[in-house]
Amino acid sequence: MSREIRITPSILNANFDDLSAEIGRIAEVSDLLHLDVMDNLFVPNFTFDFESASKIIRESVLPVDAHLMVLDADRIAPQYAEVGCMSVTLHVEATEDIAGTLKAIRREGARTGLAVKPGTEITDYEEFSDLVDMYLIMTVEPGFGGQSFMSDMLPKIARARKMIGTRPIWLQVDGGISVDTIEIATAAGADTFVAGSAVFKAPDPAQMITKLRALAQSVPE
Repeated sequence: MSREIRITPSILNANFDDLSAEIGRIAEVSDLLHLDVMDNLFVPNFTFDFESASKIIRESVLPVDAHLMVLDADRIAPQYAEVGCMSVTLHVEATEDIAGTLKAIRREGARTGLAVKPGTEITDYEEFSDLVDMYLIMTVEPGFGGQSFMSDMLPKIARARKMIGTRPIWLQVDGGISVDTIEIATAAGADTFVAGSAVFKAPDPAQMITKLRALAQSVPE
């Protein structure tokens, strides 16, 4: 039986002038919609303020996976759960009370995600596993789409997979996922993939998602 693979396209490289149409092109083949929220403080880029992000979350035909690359995540993250995100991921580097914030997200009915930048070791945060529904390994430096996959993150993905063990925790990778990299990321242990440029710069985004899923599922368990 094929392993369970989730493809969560990032709208960072979509056409913001007609976002509903862009989401519609991938709705039937995507698991979630990945919403990159950047504040130009934690990362050197700005994408959405809370009002704009909330509108996308409310109107999306796909459940939303919010990836918060923002400072003050303790205050902001629960708000994204409250407005209807299926999953809210915060960065360990931007959160003071990780346990308290993860609990607050869950109280609002959303799944929790815990992300680490390339320079942060994932195994330092195993203590939060009972509060985490998904760990996110950044395979680029967060801030911009279209970057190349950092293959030196593969051992970190493998360590995260070993750390998760039999727990029902998803392992997401974000950054440079394409037809050239999804198989090696899967082999390292990832099962949930953020793909931005590869999807929305393809002639047929839905077909690309189907191809990415098939490649990941072809990797022996």
